[in-house]
Amino acid sequence: MTDTRVLFAGTPEFALASLQALTNSGITPLAVLTQPDRPAGRGKRLTASPVKRFALDQGIEVLQPVTLKDQDAVAQIAAFAPDILVVAAYGLILPQNVLDIPAMGCLNVHASLLPRWRGAAPIQAAILAGDAETGVSLMAMTAGLDCGPVYVEEALVIGEEETAGELHDRLAELGGKLLVRHFDAIVRGTLEAVEQEDSRATYAGKISKQDAKLDWRRPALELQRQVRAYNPVPGAFFLLDDTPIKCWRAGIVEGVTASPGDVLSAGRDGIVIACGRDALRLDTLQRPGKRPVTAGEFAGSVAMAGRRLD
Repeated sequence: MTDTRVLFAGTPEFALASLQALTNSGITPLAVLTQPDRPAGRGKRLTASPVKRFALDQGIEVLQPVTLKDQDAVAQIAAFAPDILVVAAYGLILPQNVLDIPAMGCLNVHASLLPRWRGAAPIQAAILAGDAETGVSLMAMTAGLDCGPVYVEEALVIGEEETAGELHDRLAELGGKLLVRHFDAIVRGTLEAVEQEDSRATYAGKISKQDAKLDWRRPALELQRQVRAYNPVPGAFFLLDDTPIKCWRAGIVEGVTASPGDVLSAGRDGIVIACGRDALRLDTLQRPGKRPVTAGEFAGSVAMAGRRLD
């Protein structure tokens, strides 16, 4: 329904995939809402979001309210008289008075198979939990946290070595395809949304840097999942002489019994660290301000074998 009055709310690359899918299908939003420009990079220069940059390139009006509790911002949204508001990884909570503005409601593109992994970091949570699959849900938004009825969902198998960044890209693409495929049916009211089973809900909270610190007392399988889940952000790390060393790729060495934190070997085939169960083989590492290097390169410049890590 190309005559539908659409607004779009989103900020990062995940949201951009849905916005591009809409415009490529002939559905151009009247305007997009995206978060204010943020400092980024070493120079901490104010940087526009991916959604904003694309919208400006397409000649789409951009709104960047700091909060949706501001009545002027709410009035600005209402002035567009939208039929529907499509939301993907926007980053701001939509209060009830905003949810009530679109005549056909608000539609959310969410990166999990709801009700599993409601919240801010569903992609990382799925990897950390060892889920075999995840996916995308199209959900009718309500005032609660990702608890609205679901129109449709589609699953993806999570690769055994897949990082959050790699999974993000596949889910973003799937989200755009799913949105375009079912948009008309949702707008026409021919696709019924089904209430979630709240008793099955799990939650994925915001990620802190400290969440990414490797604890050698835990099983190697859990640490390898951390490495995958926090690649590329914020990056799993451990301390070496109080210096944070990021680990971007790692594998598991089974059947190893040693004191957690002991460096069992360090060379071209990786740096092997004993864990609470089995051992973790570090494959790609990065010191602060340096480029990522193979474990062999790292071990060639830093004496690792025989050390014990906290």
